Amino acid sequence: MTRFLVVLTDVRPVEGIDRNERTTPERRRQVVGASSREAADRIAGAFMALGMVRAGRQRVKVIAVGRRHSRD
Repeated sequence: MTRFLVVLTDVRPVEGIDRNERTTPERRRQVVGASSREAADRIAGAFMALGMVRAGRQRVKVIAVGRRHSRD
């Protein structure tokens, strides 16, 4: 079963900083787990209503964790 993480991060400045999320990820403010994509989207929608996100200082990411295994 696929789980989802909803991550609220600070947006880093553009000048002179490596923008590779694998080597230098943005600073996390909040991480919330969800068991379905619909639940993750609802949580992300609530985060997107925050003033810091609307002002462009923070961003919301929805990340799928794990995979669903199909049965043959």
